[in-house]
Amino acid sequence: MTDDHLDFDAGPDDLGDRLATVDDAAAERRAAALRAGLAEYALDEEDQAVLEGAEIGDEQQGAGAALPVLAIVGRPNVGKSALVNRILGRRAAVVEDVPGVTRDRVTYRAEWEGREFTLVDTGGWEPDAAGLDAAVAAQAEIAVDLADAVLFVVDATVGATATDERVVRMLRAGNKPVRVVANKVDDARLEPLVAELWNLGLGEPWPVSALHGRGVADLLDDVMRILPKESAVARPELGGPRRVALLGRPNVGKSSLLNRAAGEERVVVAELAGTTRDPVDSQIELGGRVWRFVDTAGIRRRTHLSQGADFYASLRTQAALERAEVAVVLLDVSQPISEQDVRIVDLVLESGRALVLAYNKWDLLDDDRRRYLEREIEQDLGHVSWAPRVNISARTGRHLEKLVPALETALGSWDTRIPTGRFNAFLAELVAAHPHPVRGGKQPRILFGTQASTRPPTFVLFTTGFLDPGYRRYIQRRLRELFGFEGSPIVVNMRVRERRSRT
Repeated sequence: MTDDHLDFDAGPDDLGDRLATVDDAAAERRAAALRAGLAEYALDEEDQAVLEGAEIGDEQQGAGAALPVLAIVGRPNVGKSALVNRILGRRAAVVEDVPGVTRDRVTYRAEWEGREFTLVDTGGWEPDAAGLDAAVAAQAEIAVDLADAVLFVVDATVGATATDERVVRMLRAGNKPVRVVANKVDDARLEPLVAELWNLGLGEPWPVSALHGRGVADLLDDVMRILPKESAVARPELGGPRRVALLGRPNVGKSSLLNRAAGEERVVVAELAGTTRDPVDSQIELGGRVWRFVDTAGIRRRTHLSQGADFYASLRTQAALERAEVAVVLLDVSQPISEQDVRIVDLVLESGRALVLAYNKWDLLDDDRRRYLEREIEQDLGHVSWAPRVNISARTGRHLEKLVPALETALGSWDTRIPTGRFNAFLAELVAAHPHPVRGGKQPRILFGTQASTRPPTFVLFTTGFLDPGYRRYIQRRLRELFGFEGSPIVVNMRVRERRSRT
């Protein structure tokens, strides 16, 4: 039997009943003792940060306050990743003298002169899209949308290109503070090349050498003056309307749902698939409270092969999802669930957002199609059986009132925190009932567990060895059974640590 098919749920147990009898104060004392026991193991600074952050909790940290975000954008092979490594003081980003090594936006936690911030390394290489310039510009705009300030990196030895000028237009539309970084100025002899970059119209260029570190400190000193103390974009504001992204393949009814919820024609609806290109934000009163709905462009079958505006729209949709708190994925029940539908659901899971599944066009469903649909849901969407489900008709408004309770349930789970004492009591009872299998003559132990964060609920297990994937899935299943988490993904991470060597 493979690890993926290990049956850790063999037979019923009374784990829930036993947990119900656990005294909270006693559980916290036991958790504190387990935490103290970690002193015998080799923990690094990141481990300590996880433990301290979990102790503080979301309320004391001030949920909604986030580190300011600094994005690094520019065309391929100008030295963006090299600059990231120089700022971080370590080789974190892959650097090669080949365009397109960085393909995704990657975030890092950085610090300068005692101030912490989030650094975003962006890629722009997309050979199958409709032109390199369009791909770079689209990626640049997403980075700008999700940043508080931007470093625009240009190769000073090449000068401003047509691609650079296209990115400049996107940066101006973003209305964010921008600093032009003239990279590859390795010595004073190359500094006259920087003057040409004034023509970009974004202010004084900063000559630096990311490879050698020349000028980077002065650049960061200036960046600290334009970065806010707290990010205005990294996390939705507390107390404001919860942000809901409407996702689905083209022509599934997202715009119709938005208009029906608003009670008026907010966005264009047409039979032609792909009418919506850019995410449209609308504040809507529904179920007695105000929500901010974002109607997004339909995500097509293969984003990386999409052409022109479709490619751009898909990237903008992903950016809208990153800014949202909960995603409503619409599925057309009149058609079979497709690989495309599953991919959109998986996109939400990867983003860590809360999830609600809305089965649209329910008024068109007959008995035969209903039987096939239930079979398809079990087969293709079984991995998100925990997501609230609503059966609606965006066209007629049927059962639209059920959407709000589903959203509230998903968001409540997304914000849920389990006290450290109760979580460790859960782990102790779980391991006692179903211990991890012995592997290679050794049995990994769970030393301590904590919920490191919410949104989504993220748990960290300090262990003496690697836990099988099947056992981690077992932990996730039992967490759902005992604590709910309906509508929210759960992340379970491991930190395998060894005992300190005795000297």
